[in-house]
Amino acid sequence: MTMTALQDMATPQLVLPAPAKLNLMLHILGRRPDGYHELQTLFQFLDYGDELGFTVRQDGEICLQTDVPGVPHDSNLIVKAARALQKQSGCTLGMDIWLEKRLPMGGGIGG
Repeated sequence: MTMTALQDMATPQLVLPAPAKLNLMLHILGRRPDGYHELQTLFQFLDYGDELGFTVRQDGEICLQTDVPGVPHDSNLIVKAARALQKQSGCTLGMDIWLEKRLPMGGGIGG
């Protein structure tokens, strides 16, 4: 772990890559009834990207930690996905999640 903000956090039980992707082709085929666009895309994952670490919490809380300023907590997609999984599965456990951000935010290569 290289993030200074994580020095007080327990060693993650699971560490996963969040690889960058390179769009080789992107065509907008039309608009769907829900307002989103129907897309046709071809992309390649890269060997470089962000990294996520996860440690189980017994208190049910979902906590995101990162050393990057400007990363929101409650509106963050990582937190929203973890809460949705928690709710859908009925699991009462929580999670400490750390994000090591290597890709620029809003750079178009993250997802």
